[in-house]
Amino acid sequence: MSNSSRICFSSRWQMSGRSRPTTKKALFPKEDALRGWELVHNTARLCAMNMMLHGIGTNGGKLPLTVSDSLASDPGERFDMVLTNPPFGKKSSTTIIGADGKPYKEKETIEREDFWATTSNKQLNFVQHVKTLLKQHGRAAIVVPDNVLFEGGAGETVRRKLLHEFDVHTLLRLPTGLFYAQGVKANVLFFDKKPASETPWTKKLWIYDFRTNIDFTLKTNPLKREDLEEFVKCYKPENRHQRKATWSEKKPDGRWRSFDYDELINRDKASLDIFWLRDESLADSDNLPDPGIIAREIVDDLEAALEQFRLIAEDLGEEIT
Repeated sequence: MSNSSRICFSSRWQMSGRSRPTTKKALFPKEDALRGWELVHNTARLCAMNMMLHGIGTNGGKLPLTVSDSLASDPGERFDMVLTNPPFGKKSSTTIIGADGKPYKEKETIEREDFWATTSNKQLNFVQHVKTLLKQHGRAAIVVPDNVLFEGGAGETVRRKLLHEFDVHTLLRLPTGLFYAQGVKANVLFFDKKPASETPWTKKLWIYDFRTNIDFTLKTNPLKREDLEEFVKCYKPENRHQRKATWSEKKPDGRWRSFDYDELINRDKASLDIFWLRDESLADSDNLPDPGIIAREIVDDLEAALEQFRLIAEDLGEEIT
């Protein structure tokens, strides 16, 4: 990383590392290059504590963290890299307590001329916010739920614009429950910012299916770094233009394959919700998951559905606890 590189991060991403560099050059990536935003005060305090425990802001430097709604406006700053997992939920609102002590919610209306589409979907808005934050040739990795990949209306507009104006090169489909609310299926979308062009920048979208026939649990089978080793090798971070698919007609179980721009843009609503592996639990009734796994998945799905109904109820003015 050069001394001009800057990284924007979400405070929900935990930093790791134990050593505390002492030279000015070694301090640069920690003290000067990082910038983060967080809306929730308690989460911001945890983030600040985490950074200080890792030597960030402890040598007279200022913590690179702002407590505010990052979607409220374009901060004007641009970054070489953006890493974020936006919060789950579709609506934002502010609770105001008047002189009578009675709380009421005020819906926030935010104007962003840099956005491609108007929507109340937070994740779609974060995708649009992230594309604004990138410098030319800047790189982004953002966690998004499945609905960002297939939702129509504003979702289709955002996907078509992103595929044309950015190099959307990688999609990692994650197992259920790793991010967001229980039962919500998430992905990591990787894209790079490019100069203005009449022709689309996305040539191939490489997809790694790390979801089908894969199950992790917090207690009995937690996700470990080595579980992602195949994806890292397939990604080829040293030169991603040398990627090779592990899937073919002769190897139908391969988890890594690419799709051309024309294939993507001609799909219904330009959907990026693409899968090809056979789900063994559905294909073979004798190979069903353990009953405990099935029960947990049912609970997760119900909790995710309840969360969506809570959002709908709040939009209708009902308080659901």
